[in-house]
Amino acid sequence: MSVNNENNETFNNRENEKSPSSETYLNSQADDTGGTTPAKEKKKSSEIVEWTKALLIAVVLVVVIRQFLFTPYIVDGDSMQPNFETGERLIVNKLVYQFGKPKFGDVIVFNVPEDNRKFIKRVIGVPGDKIELLGDDLYINGQIVEEPYIKEVIASKHEAGMLYNGNGDMYNFPNARNSEIEVPDGMIFALGDNRGDSRDSRALGFIDTKEIIGRAELIFWPIKEVKFINHY
Repeated sequence: MSVNNENNETFNNRENEKSPSSETYLNSQADDTGGTTPAKEKKKSSEIVEWTKALLIAVVLVVVIRQFLFTPYIVDGDSMQPNFETGERLIVNKLVYQFGKPKFGDVIVFNVPEDNRKFIKRVIGVPGDKIELLGDDLYINGQIVEEPYIKEVIASKHEAGMLYNGNGDMYNFPNARNSEIEVPDGMIFALGDNRGDSRDSRALGFIDTKEIIGRAELIFWPIKEVKFINHY
């Protein structure tokens, strides 16, 4: 930098010695090409304003989308295996239940106030349903119900002479902790797909629909696992 400045100064001095008018000419050129004019300042100011507007709009859209429409979540835990794995990233639709109600098979994310956490589980019962879970047999309103989302793992366990669900009263429903089998109004009954390792309505009881954040719609990470979620 110092060399350039020194050369420029020498050049200007020589120009001054040779032709007094040349300095005026060079200064004039600088004003025309590199100087700051009111028009250029106005244009630059206008561009800054436009960029600021665009950024503000983008920020507002992101906030609105995350707050009211779609939110990403990360699966943490094994309770929804084999269909969901720890570390998978999901898009949760927060708008869907503004226009409809949860139904059997929906994969939902909801608040658990007593744990100060958010859980991902599958809707099994809706208001008016009478739920019973005895071993690996699920009954709704007295009728045994197939669960296609865990059908293969249940069959695999049975072939090996084992239960897919855990053993003991706490794994069944009703149980010593929750004895009411009919889902009340404004509530749902939810279970984890990994029946032997899930904290769900068997322990929590019925879930207030006001605590539902939304329905999981898409696995978007890892890339090789990208897919829309089947709600059966």
